[in-house]
This record gives sequence, structure tokens and C-alpha cells, in this order.
Amino acid sequence: MEEILQKSSKQVFKGKTILVTGGTGSFGKAFIKYIVNNDCPKKIIVFSRDEMKQYFMREEYKNNNVLEFVIGDIRDQNKLNTVCKGVDYVVHTAAIKIVPTAEENPTEAIKTNIFGAMNLIDAAVNNQVKKVIAFSTDKACNPVNLYGATKLCSDKLFIAANSYSLSKGTAFSVVRYGNVIGSRGSIIPIFLEKKKEGVIPVTDERMTRFWISLEHGVKFVTNCLECMSGGEIFIPKIPSMKIVDLVHAIAPECRIDYIGIKPGEKLHETMISPDDSRNAIELDGGYIIQPQFDWWDPKNYPNGKRLPDGFAYSSNTNPNFLSIDQMRELISQFK
Repeated sequence: MEEILQKSSKQVFKGKTILVTGGTGSFGKAFIKYIVNNDCPKKIIVFSRDEMKQYFMREEYKNNNVLEFVIGDIRDQNKLNTVCKGVDYVVHTAAIKIVPTAEENPTEAIKTNIFGAMNLIDAAVNNQVKKVIAFSTDKACNPVNLYGATKLCSDKLFIAANSYSLSKGTAFSVVRYGNVIGSRGSIIPIFLEKKKEGVIPVTDERMTRFWISLEHGVKFVTNCLECMSGGEIFIPKIPSMKIVDLVHAIAPECRIDYIGIKPGEKLHETMISPDDSRNAIELDGGYIIQPQFDWWDPKNYPNGKRLPDGFAYSSNTNPNFLSIDQMRELISQFK
């Protein structure tokens, strides 16, 4: 079972109806493209608020009758109840995720990231959805900003929901990982734009981050969805990178302007804290933080290896760091 976390399975969605919240976002689009090209789903419901993004995506798939586009907001309980009818799997990516936006609009972040999660849980259970996998973030581990705090709360909601949902046939799990290479609003497009000005702003020369490609993320989520029992927080083994090295990879000729760490920002990101690690296991492709509830059966992953006392999975102590040349290769597709 541990190998499933790193090897992509085929036909996971054959004959299934899948709802993707935030389906027009970077991950949603990549995930849907992967399913369309590699599987035989009955239906994919693209659920999001942005009509323009849906229009362009609809044009891209205008000859494909598998996709159904629904304008809606996860804050709307009635709409979620309606759209979840007949759904087998939900991949929940919708969120307010830009850190400064959440800091400046805390009630909006809470309504979407927390109340939206509550709405989705109720809708999934009411409609007997088989599996729901929700997206988390490295910022949910020991959060220092509101976005991370709302996602930590969301994670707790989804995991705890299994206490009553499993008996009704619905399982909830969470996937947590770091920055997605080249996703909308991520650092690569920003640095590429700043390159034109000859100066790249960097908050701190020591700063590190986890990195994952969209392709890796899609396959990891697919495999976790297949093997989940309900209650897991899945964390992939992914490389780290130094922000300064990224600058050298993108614009070695540019001057670096150190501007200081922004409010709500960490020097390094952590996906498993020492406290989390007491309940976590290591597999070939990643880690699983196990829930502390009576209904959880540790035998779900008999080959999982316990982590050493005090273990932390942090971007600065990660044994796997990308070199400047490796980063150049990864970012070449965005130039």
C-alpha cells in the first residue's frame, strides 16, 4: 500500500462522477486534464466562482461531453447539496489562499476556508459521497498567519468528520504539500516579471521552501484518493529549494534587494512538526499523519515506519534540495 503513494494507478476514476471544487484553478485544471487523458470517468463536475475561467476551460474541452461546468460558491450550502447528488469522489481545492489577502480580509477567509469546509462535509455525507480528499498547505502546520490557521481548522474538520461519516459510507482525508511550481500567483511568474526590471526582491537570504510540480501533485492526490481509508493527512516526499538559488536560476544577472520577511511569513516551512510526528508514519513515497480517534485502525498501513522522537519535516532540514541547474530545468517551461 505504501507504494501507491509514489506510483500512479490507472483507471482510478473509471465510471465515477468526480466533483472538483475550485476546478478552474491551477491544480484543478491539471487534475482534470490528467483524468481526461488517462482515465474513463462518467462525469467531471467543474465547480468554481469564476465564469470567465469556466468559459475558457469550456472552450478547451468543447468536444468533450464528460465535463459539466457549475458556477457556485462553497459558502452556499444549498448549491453544494445539489451539486453533490450522484457524486462518487470530491477533490476539494477551493480556498482563499493568498496570505496577504487572508490577513486583510479575515472574515472572508474564514467563510470560505472554514465554513466552506463545513458545508462540503455536510453535503458529502447527506449525498453519500464515497470519498472526499481536501487540500491543505504547509502553512497549516504551526500556523503564523490566518490562511494557515484557517486551513489547520479545515484539516481538523475533515479528519474529525470521519467519526460519524464512515458509518454512513463517506470517508474524508487531507493532502498537505508545499509550493506548486509555476502555479498561478506563485514565485516563478513573479520573479520572471521582476527580471525585466533588473532587481529581484527577496525577503531573506536564508529562506527555504518546499517545491512540487503540478504533475507530481496530481499523481500523488490520485493515488492517495485510491488508497485512503479516511482520516489520513497525506504528505509527499518532495524537494526543498533556497529562494536565493531560485533567483540565480532565473536571473543571475539581476541585483537582489533584501526587503525583510513579510507579516505572516515564515523563514522556513514545516509540514510535520515534532508533535505531529508522534502520530505519523513514513512510507516510500511520503508520510501519513494518523488521526487520534478510536475509530482509526493503525493496521491500515502495516508497513508504515514510525518516525524518530522529535522528527520534523521542514524545508530547511530536508535532505533533498534542488540545485540551481535542476531549478533552471524546471522553470524553463515557464519562460
